[in-house]
Amino acid sequence: MQWLLDLVTNPFLVVPISSWMVAQVIKAIIHAIVNKKFDKERLFGDGGMPSCHSATVMSLAVFMGLYFGFGSYQFAICMILAVIVGHDAMGVRLETGKQAVIINEIIESINVLVSDELPDVKLKELVGHTPLQVYAGALVGLVNALIMYYFVF
Repeated sequence: MQWLLDLVTNPFLVVPISSWMVAQVIKAIIHAIVNKKFDKERLFGDGGMPSCHSATVMSLAVFMGLYFGFGSYQFAICMILAVIVGHDAMGVRLETGKQAVIINEIIESINVLVSDELPDVKLKELVGHTPLQVYAGALVGLVNALIMYYFVF
């Protein structure tokens, strides 16, 4: 069982996973406030404020920098990964969500106009992030990494 103890005490796993969890909870709270109802899907779903992907990879990068030094290859690799994830969330994934909204509207319009309805398939619309959501997620990750580094590990 030593392997399990090693796994759950590994700071390079615990820090990013805890950042993801914190960001997901914040996302669910913000969504509940804005929409005036709680949606448990927001605890696990993609998209929204803040970006959990950004929180996860940024916390790993910051923790690596604090642990190994900001001149280390470990930090460099993680920071490059964080930039790629943030860029992807604001680019391809955001556009995919916009396309899903339009396709869903087209399907609804066709179903209204014709007697033979198209299959009842709704594409997921919340898959990407605005720049503000990515930056907010990165900030959550940064703060969590600092807290975990200075107070936990």
